[in-house]
Amino acid sequence: MTDEPARLPDRLSTDPRSPFYDAQVLERDIGVRFRGVEKNNVEEYCVSEGWVRVAAGNARDRFGNPVTVKLSGTVEPYFRDAT
Repeated sequence: MTDEPARLPDRLSTDPRSPFYDAQVLERDIGVRFRGVEKNNVEEYCVSEGWVRVAAGNARDRFGNPVTVKLSGTVEPYFRDAT
C-alpha cells in the first residue's frame, strides 16, 4: 500500500460489524482532520458526504457500544506514519 491520499477509502469505520470496516487499512495509523482540527475519537468518516461520527463522551448504548454524534464539515483522512 502506498502513502497516496487516493488510497484511503472514501468511507471507513472502526466497528467490525460495519460494511465499511477494513482491517488492512486500519492496521496503518490513520489520522483524521475535521474542519482543520485533528480528531482522535472518530468512529467513522465519509469524505464525499463530509461527515464524521465521534463518540459522545463516555456514554454507552444498551449493547455497550459508544453513543456517537454525526458532525458535518470538511474531512481529511491521512496516514500518520507518512513523512
